[in-house]
Amino acid sequence: MSLRSTAAITVGKSSHWFLHHFLHGGTSLPGKITLAFDPDVLETLGANYETVLITGTNGKTLTTALTVKVLQTTYQNVLTNPSGSNMKQGIVTAFLTAKKTASGKQLAILETDEANVELVTRYLHPKVFVLTNIFRDQMDRYGEIYTTYDKILNGIRLEPKATIIANGDAPIFNSKDLPNPTIYYGFDLGNDQELQAAPNTDGLLCPNCQHILHYHQLTYSNLGKYYCPNCGFSRPQLQHIVTELTEQTPVSSTIKIDNQPLTLHIGGTYNIYNALAAYSVGCFFDVPAEEIATALNANDQKVFGRQEVINLENKELTLILVKNPVGLDQVLQMIKTDQQPFSLAVLLNANYADGIDTSWIWDGRFEQLPFERVPVVLAGGERWKDIAFRLKVAGAEQTDFKKIASLPAVLESLKQVPTKHIYVLATYTAMLQLRKLMAEQGYLKEGME
Repeated sequence: MSLRSTAAITVGKSSHWFLHHFLHGGTSLPGKITLAFDPDVLETLGANYETVLITGTNGKTLTTALTVKVLQTTYQNVLTNPSGSNMKQGIVTAFLTAKKTASGKQLAILETDEANVELVTRYLHPKVFVLTNIFRDQMDRYGEIYTTYDKILNGIRLEPKATIIANGDAPIFNSKDLPNPTIYYGFDLGNDQELQAAPNTDGLLCPNCQHILHYHQLTYSNLGKYYCPNCGFSRPQLQHIVTELTEQTPVSSTIKIDNQPLTLHIGGTYNIYNALAAYSVGCFFDVPAEEIATALNANDQKVFGRQEVINLENKELTLILVKNPVGLDQVLQMIKTDQQPFSLAVLLNANYADGIDTSWIWDGRFEQLPFERVPVVLAGGERWKDIAFRLKVAGAEQTDFKKIASLPAVLESLKQVPTKHIYVLATYTAMLQLRKLMAEQGYLKEGME
């Protein structure tokens, strides 16, 4: 280790100690300070780790958390970035704060922003890349889905011997020939039919002949058992499969993966994919299937704004991050299955971390919400006027429809709703702001971690 790296790491650890103990933060700033002293410090920090990079549009944070839980059943030294701080500085902070034991394999399971895969790969030389999905997201940063995939591929091509563990139901992950060994996961529930995705779905053109893809099974958006009727392009063989979907509620899913039964204590079909990815990584690292199932069965899978349940004046507030059309629509499809009355708040910001283009809110099917069971609907956030208009068009005015610009006023209004259950859908910076406010009022231990 060079003198420069040693000094940078010392300063970084000191800054984290101060921020963590006095400001209840420190997820990315210590990394930023460390990088200012040594821009290449990540290579030193990660030198003795086998690294797994988890990337994609949706599901990175929960997939990372579930993967860590699975691997911790077998390995003692598992480092991660649990808060979702997935840029270079956040990853440096994760290494700065890692606790290591004296022996055993050292694993780094890292959520990585799609645009940062190449940068992080240059320093950490991953053993595994996990690809969750690619959907239209933050057009100002990423452009179309193929541009996003190219950013990821720029990193993968630096490590041609690394294993790719990819969502086999996503056609885009089968669109390029790569030398890497590849493991695919997906759904196969049998009962094949002749299906087509909705015409406004992204990524429906065959990469070989540009014909519209068809499906034998369709889970959501463009994910499923796809094939091209023109040239024969089709879904690759799956190594790890959801073979049965027994029951789904807003808070759980009972399934079988490779015929191994398990219950996820978190709702949404999209979260089944996250668990399936974690299962696949566990198998790659030789964790027994029974131990993987036990880890995924544990009732503690809600993390940092991703279906996080918070007690608010004896009400259950479920905080859900939304940031793009497919993710938003899947959340709406999930919460509408709640058979009990619930209140709904949607908080919309449009800062850089959220994506400054808010047109995606029109792709979520708010019209399908059971407004007869939703006595209160609240529009808030810095762009409250935009989301209020969207909710008005969807039919929210048949409820007690509130439009509130002030975040403290939003929280006070949520305390007064008549239902026990509250769903709060929030963009990234709105979610952070609300968590910080609830932490200040004692509803959370800390605002950022």
